[in-house]
Amino acid sequence: MLKNVSVALENLSPNLRKVINNIGWLLTERVLRMAIGFFVLAWMARYLGANNFGLLNYAIAFYSMFSVITQLGLNQIVVRDLVSEPSFKDEILGTAFFLRLASGIAAFLLAIASIFLLRPNDPLGRTLVVIISASSLVQEFNVTDFWFQSQVKSKYAVWARNIAFIILTFVRISLIQTQASVIAFGWVVLAETIVTAIGLLIAYQGTGQKIQAWRGNWQRAQRMLKVSWPLIFSNIAIIIYLYVDQVMLGQLADNKAVGIYAVAVRLSEVWPFTATAIVTSVAPSIIEAKKVSEKLYYERIQRLCNLLALIVYAIAIPLTFLSTPLVVLVFGQQYAPAGLILSIHIWSSLFVFLGYVKEVWIATEELTGYSLAASITGAVVNLVLNILLIPKYQGIGAAIATVISYGCADYLMCFLYPPARKFAMVMTRAMAFNGISMLSKNKT
Repeated sequence: MLKNVSVALENLSPNLRKVINNIGWLLTERVLRMAIGFFVLAWMARYLGANNFGLLNYAIAFYSMFSVITQLGLNQIVVRDLVSEPSFKDEILGTAFFLRLASGIAAFLLAIASIFLLRPNDPLGRTLVVIISASSLVQEFNVTDFWFQSQVKSKYAVWARNIAFIILTFVRISLIQTQASVIAFGWVVLAETIVTAIGLLIAYQGTGQKIQAWRGNWQRAQRMLKVSWPLIFSNIAIIIYLYVDQVMLGQLADNKAVGIYAVAVRLSEVWPFTATAIVTSVAPSIIEAKKVSEKLYYERIQRLCNLLALIVYAIAIPLTFLSTPLVVLVFGQQYAPAGLILSIHIWSSLFVFLGYVKEVWIATEELTGYSLAASITGAVVNLVLNILLIPKYQGIGAAIATVISYGCADYLMCFLYPPARKFAMVMTRAMAFNGISMLSKNKT
């Protein structure tokens, strides 16, 4: 059996072997985080209790709504430029670094001002947000990861992130054993960001690259922002409907409701690592296919969407029926209400998985204006539904709002915008078990 696998791998093209190897590294990272990190997360949730665990997750969600400003919608743009213009690597990375440095400072100040306005009588919550928001001041160094993505060499970034993760996992365990306060866990969130950034820099330098060679270019910055500015607002809208549910639960309900909901979300969001690993590895080949032919380009997109849809069904269908026993087993009886929330929230993964492919398609087609409109639509739908549903149904209402808003933004909006209808049909075929039918045809 192993010999047959070895022979099959040897017959693959070098590029395909490179992609598979890259996916392997990314999946290894996520499996490690899922196996070790999830155990520690459950331990933390049990130790802190629903109230303090909810407050910590509220602070993380609150910061996350501002952290998107630091990205400036540049992620896929920078990777695309590195693939298309490798000789300008230092200029591309340097320009992205300085843009994200300025935006990181702005995000930090905005987060602090906002939490003081929204929670004037909650010193503990304000302190947590201030500590965690300081992460935005160091995240600009993560632009090195774009270089590894463009070269399909994610193993270096995986090593950097895993070392940081393992170090801070031991710190979290120590904090639980010494019965530390919730503030200490906020400091760990910041520390993990710092250690990860240092690790990525060491990995970048270790592969023969020189951060000292980075240089900013105002003309390139203008070109980047001209393409990415709709993505900035699009990503803000995306983050709003990713995290606004937890923030609104904290404002309209209480910290305990956030803690219960956060458990369901954490279980639901464990699985997208497979999609990000696969899409990150395949994205450069999709971009290259666009240069060859439109037919090859869409064939690769369809195959990728088919695969991701099948992965979602394999995860979501069992969890729909086993969510409550899983929650109780992992997090304890006090979090049992999260089971029903999970059985609903998990179906948002279908749109999340396919949405990762759509991001690559949008960046390649430069349809960032459409992305902005779709994301704003999703954010508005999510906000309205959360306002209507959270007061009466709390976490269940937030989960329903999440699934509906994701479906509107990532799928339904494609039919309303003519250039996106072709991609809408790609998603439709994938969701209609197209992957299974293709596998059946191949077998026959």
